[in-house]
Amino acid sequence: MITYAIGLKNRFRGITVRQGMLFEGPAGWAEWSPFLDYDDATCVAWLRAAREAAVDGWPEPVRSVVPVNCTVPAVDPEKAAEIVRASGCGTAKVKVAEPGQTLADDLERVEAVRDAIGDGRVRIDANGAWSVDQALRSLKELARFDLEYVEQPCASVQDLAAVRRRTDVLVAADESIRRAQDPLLVRELEAADIAVLKVQPIGGVRACLEIAEQIGLPVVVSSALETSVGIAAGVALAAALPELPYACGLATVSMFTSEVAAQPLLPIDGFLPVGRVQPDPSLLAAATADQEITAAWEVRYARVESLLKGSVG
Repeated sequence: MITYAIGLKNRFRGITVRQGMLFEGPAGWAEWSPFLDYDDATCVAWLRAAREAAVDGWPEPVRSVVPVNCTVPAVDPEKAAEIVRASGCGTAKVKVAEPGQTLADDLERVEAVRDAIGDGRVRIDANGAWSVDQALRSLKELARFDLEYVEQPCASVQDLAAVRRRTDVLVAADESIRRAQDPLLVRELEAADIAVLKVQPIGGVRACLEIAEQIGLPVVVSSALETSVGIAAGVALAAALPELPYACGLATVSMFTSEVAAQPLLPIDGFLPVGRVQPDPSLLAAATADQEITAAWEVRYARVESLLKGSVG
């Protein structure tokens, strides 16, 4: 069991270093990397997903490659355009509503992305930061860039539904599914046009497939900012879905300053291949965290493992 600490090229979700654990089981390598601000109870689903990857393996795929979007953090317009051009992807997801920034910042960034990607698709992600009124005002301005959809404009499912009723921009639900006590409330309130599913937070590929079937919406599979080992699980989910009408948010390995795989899951012409990832021993050693970080993660793992055993015992 290896604890890693890898730098990020740009600040993302408030962090500049990504941490997590990697371990190997009979089915292959797995990643467990809940964010540091998550409590132990939240981390149980993440560990369930890792156990599935390491012990049970994943369902058989119905496709051999998966289309993906590039992800543009809340950076300046020049950097945003550079990220898009370097990605080779025909779809870009742009972070908006960053704390400390304004709608003018968002407009400049999205405009730069639209110019860089040409006739490609542009989607935005507010991570639930807007109120209903803010969302509607922002979308009225941002809609000029021919948005594919807006992801999680507001925090609550009720507000998501209110925005969806009052805008022509398609609405995707992320946190309203993966962090909700009842992920199917999105369907009941008709709060979204698209479901965003993430393997680790939801508890595994099979758990995501079950939600996808029950929620009855088109699915976009997205990453939780993992190494290639963790991204492979997201690709496995996308590969197992009966239909995949949208590009998936799985091209996030490029946001890392280094990797653990000799052949990292980076998109080629906007696609990722389906399959397991084997870490390279030398790269794994280089990414290994120091003793203090490793000890903290080992203690955390033990606590969460105890909770997981109690939930199935």
